[in-house]
Amino acid sequence: MNIRSLTRGDGVVIGAAVLLFIASLLDVTGCDGPDAVCDSLETNAWGLSLGLGLGTYMLGVAGAALVVLARLAPQPRKVAGLDLGQVGAALTVAAAWSLLWWTLDAESVGVGLILGLIAALLTAGGAIAAPLVPALKTALVPAPRPAAPQPYGGQPQAGYGYPGAQQQPPPSFGGQQQQPAFGGQAPAAPPAADFSPFWFAVPVARPLFAEDGSPNPIAELAPGTWYLAVEQRGPALVAQTQDGRRGVLQDTSGIQRG
Repeated sequence: MNIRSLTRGDGVVIGAAVLLFIASLLDVTGCDGPDAVCDSLETNAWGLSLGLGLGTYMLGVAGAALVVLARLAPQPRKVAGLDLGQVGAALTVAAAWSLLWWTLDAESVGVGLILGLIAALLTAGGAIAAPLVPALKTALVPAPRPAAPQPYGGQPQAGYGYPGAQQQPPPSFGGQQQQPAFGGQAPAAPPAADFSPFWFAVPVARPLFAEDGSPNPIAELAPGTWYLAVEQRGPALVAQTQDGRRGVLQDTSGIQRG
């Protein structure tokens, strides 16, 4: 699991889920009478109803956990044919809907119910908007910048987030590299003659396509990890992953250069 794959939207979901759990421990019923009477009437979600505490508040917390786990998982996980993140988002919406009706139906509303409704709405909103709003797609933990780009053919230093011990050095020098032929097809565009290799990180997860031009991705570049760009082909980059695989990154917008 790569914690650097979390986005700002995931941060909103995590913070709102913590607030939702705290709200379940506060009084959900209000009272305007004497203190002695109110002390016997005011109670939190767990004391009022197990269905409210476990089936509503914790339903939203569980949904938020599934959303975050789906983001951290290296491969998409599915539950009953649905993406894990989609299931989590659905649970957060269900919790917000349930708390809305608990609030509208309550004779006296306590701070725990009001705060819980706000937190549930934030959790559901963050889960739904995180993959849609550009501002929420930004990495929650910025990638650390390397001290300096490594020369072409050299091994990266430890601590850059790019393994060097298992890394095979590029086979040629001078900023240009011969490409192996795959299926007899030539590269879509010639490499740039004045290109110098550099480290880069992507702002959001992006697919890496094979150099032979096949439409199926061979890997996915994750935010928060440094990759080595070894060639430039028009607007695209030929990038190398941690395990030595090479492919074409077609969408280079917003990348962070090392």
